[in-house]
Amino acid sequence: MNPTVRKFFDLPRLNASKRPAPLILVNGLAEQSESWFANRTHWSRHFDVKVPELLVYDGDSLHRRIDEGGEITVDYLTDRLANFLDEYVQRPPYNLVGSSLGGQIILTYATRYPEKVDRLVLLCPSGLHGDENLPMMEGVRRSQYDTLVQSVFHRSHFASEDLVTVIERKFQDRKWKKGVLRTLRGTVGHSVAPLLSRVAQPALLIWGENDQVISDVSGSIRAADQMRNVRQVVIPRCGHAPQIEKSRLVNQLVLRFLRDKLGTLPPTLIPARFWQYQVKRPTSTISHQNR
Repeated sequence: MNPTVRKFFDLPRLNASKRPAPLILVNGLAEQSESWFANRTHWSRHFDVKVPELLVYDGDSLHRRIDEGGEITVDYLTDRLANFLDEYVQRPPYNLVGSSLGGQIILTYATRYPEKVDRLVLLCPSGLHGDENLPMMEGVRRSQYDTLVQSVFHRSHFASEDLVTVIERKFQDRKWKKGVLRTLRGTVGHSVAPLLSRVAQPALLIWGENDQVISDVSGSIRAADQMRNVRQVVIPRCGHAPQIEKSRLVNQLVLRFLRDKLGTLPPTLIPARFWQYQVKRPTSTISHQNR
């Protein structure tokens, strides 16, 4: 083969007798598919990574739904995921990774189609227990986009001025803003708690110790224990987006779990340490962290 042509083909993959298993990434409400920038390359070495665009806030499909009087709900988004997998992937069983609202979507899919799911990874999933804090809604209402971005991360340097500027520019687009607000209206307060005991697939849940969006992380961890085959990790000094803030650790945890090689977790990551920390902290500190 001509060398110029060869470099455009992944020859080892083309020559392989078996394609890598599909790995599906579903982002959350405040994110777009670009939020997986620190993970896709790493996971693509071992899996066929797909990122369905379920939440394109200025997209024609979402706005047709709105114009027809439909709500943008978790069930609707799960339908979209199912359609994407049936039409464009067609190779179950799937490994599914979901962040925040994306966790609700993949968990709902897994209980609808258990035969089509191999393993689940949920990153700071919402809807398991208690209410959510809604910095996104407050940020939009008051045009405080820096507050919105800062609420996602524990370490302030991730909430850069450039990122705030990008988010602010997005919300200046009326169609995009309408899509966000209608999605908020249709998904906020949705609970997947009744589904937890029905999840039979192996699942890994990764939490940020300093999550300001999930109002009761410890309660959510206990709720997730209803899942039949679950491992849980709590990452210290981490907010609501561990795939960004602690990407190297998350990449390793997810890959090992999906390959059934997670093994024993270090003491710093187990939920028991997190609960001890919660007990030791002053009440005022806990209230501030979860505000």
